[in-house]
Amino acid sequence: MREMPTRGGWIEVVCGSMFSGKSEELMRRLRRAQIARQQVAVFKPLLDNRYHATDVVSHDGTRIAARPVDTSSEILRMAGDAQVVGIDEAQFFDQGIVDVALRLADAGKRVVVATLDMDFKNEPFGPVPQLLAVSEFVDKLQAICQVCAGPATRTQRLIGGRPASPDEPVIRVGAQESYEPRCRECHELPVSTPSLNLAESAIDGALTAQVVDLGRVRETLASR
Repeated sequence: MREMPTRGGWIEVVCGSMFSGKSEELMRRLRRAQIARQQVAVFKPLLDNRYHATDVVSHDGTRIAARPVDTSSEILRMAGDAQVVGIDEAQFFDQGIVDVALRLADAGKRVVVATLDMDFKNEPFGPVPQLLAVSEFVDKLQAICQVCAGPATRTQRLIGGRPASPDEPVIRVGAQESYEPRCRECHELPVSTPSLNLAESAIDGALTAQVVDLGRVRETLASR
């Protein structure tokens, strides 16, 4: 059973794959704080303008007013007297977001963060591992795998309907047209270069050496 602090600040993180309901959960918690007549400030990264330039908007259309910022330091400067600070899509912020969250919590504020925990390559996303480590509460949500309908914990990036190569840049803002949730088994990450077969490579190398040597013999004979 979770026991919330009765004094001081803290950090709570809602994480998971895309389409797992992170933003909806963030907004649910912030709205409850507003109902309790607490002062709430909400922030989102400037580059996330998929659904709206300023509001935080979930994939199902639920929204809440927010302030788009370019760097994490702006959050610290603009939070003001807010008792509760909400941060959406934290994975898009710089590494300083960890220190910002800590300083807000140390100042007695409740900090609620929604973020992807892994990128499309299934690797920890930017500053998120450190953010999870310093948080008092972490909830990892699951989506529904679009292949097998099982619990999805991964984000599949698609380009032209096909799984993206790991050579693609990590940050690419998109929604249903570019991403879908998948489970561990159904997630695909094509190998960027063909795997090396050592036996075949040795044979190819030997044949190449023989061809080169034969060429040198011909050149020698022709020069005589």
